[in-house]
Amino acid sequence: MLLSGKCSVSAVNCGNKLKAPVASLPSSNCLKASSVLVSAKPAKASVSDAPASAKTESVALRSASHHDKSKGLWTRCDKCGTILYKKHLKDNHYSCFSCSYHLKMTSQQRIDHLLDAGSWKPIDENLAPVDPLNFVDLKPYADRSKEAQSKTGMNDAVRTGTGLLHGVPIALGVMEFNFMGGSMGSVVGEKLTRLIELATREKLPVIIVCASGGARMQEGIFSLMQMAKISAALHEHQNVAKLLFIPILTSPTTGGVTASFGMLGDLILAEPQAIIGFAGRRVIEQTLREQLPDDFQTAEYLLNKGLLDQVVPRSFLKGALFEILDFYQNAPFKPANKRRLQAQA
Repeated sequence: MLLSGKCSVSAVNCGNKLKAPVASLPSSNCLKASSVLVSAKPAKASVSDAPASAKTESVALRSASHHDKSKGLWTRCDKCGTILYKKHLKDNHYSCFSCSYHLKMTSQQRIDHLLDAGSWKPIDENLAPVDPLNFVDLKPYADRSKEAQSKTGMNDAVRTGTGLLHGVPIALGVMEFNFMGGSMGSVVGEKLTRLIELATREKLPVIIVCASGGARMQEGIFSLMQMAKISAALHEHQNVAKLLFIPILTSPTTGGVTASFGMLGDLILAEPQAIIGFAGRRVIEQTLREQLPDDFQTAEYLLNKGLLDQVVPRSFLKGALFEILDFYQNAPFKPANKRRLQAQA
């Protein structure tokens, strides 16, 4: 410390050893002694002092992490956790090699899986949702729609069109779960209704691949109206025109989709271990105050209770559909002639 023009320093601490005391210095030498003590402290290294080679190496490592060629090539099974190589998944119909669990597929992947190559002809691709209620939750509905459109490259949560399944012409609708959970809004309902009406005019069987969380809450009553609209179109298709409708229930199929066209098929098929239901498991348990079975709301559970016609593994799905369609083409349902039956009586 500085006292009355003299610099008095008792000791200098260096590491773990205490050095000998420094003699008092006149005031003229005080600044020099202070500079000596300050210079004895280790200086902090700055980024600019680092060698050029070290900086170049760190930049190279960062750029390598941003351009990792292996990124996006692997995925993990949602059930057993096995690491899966994506390029091999397509050959295995997007099923786990270890436990055969069926991973989620995009709508385009399902179209490629079910239809003959080059036969897909989409319809009503330009229909896009609006925001009639100006709905806002954590963010405006209009912003959510734009984000989903940017993410999926689709205008809404379903693809509709016609194509060939082993040479058999069909009308096909495939829901896209990555678009706001495959929720059913006005556009989904309109596209499916137009698809069914087209199939009725052209005498085509209808197949709809369901993957949805239910009606879209951001559209309120407008989304709930789609349940009745699609069901009315199916009534004309099935009961008036006597044409075939097959829903394929994949995981998950819940809410308003299950409560409408998902359960109106002439034959109802499902993928193994698919989650199918109306309300969620936790809601039902809290309402009934009972513990539900472990396999509750799975495809196998519903098949056992008589709500499904068949659970078909993905690798056999196209072949099973062809057998059903081929049988239907060769032996279509024909209503009995009432006059002929009365005459025979």
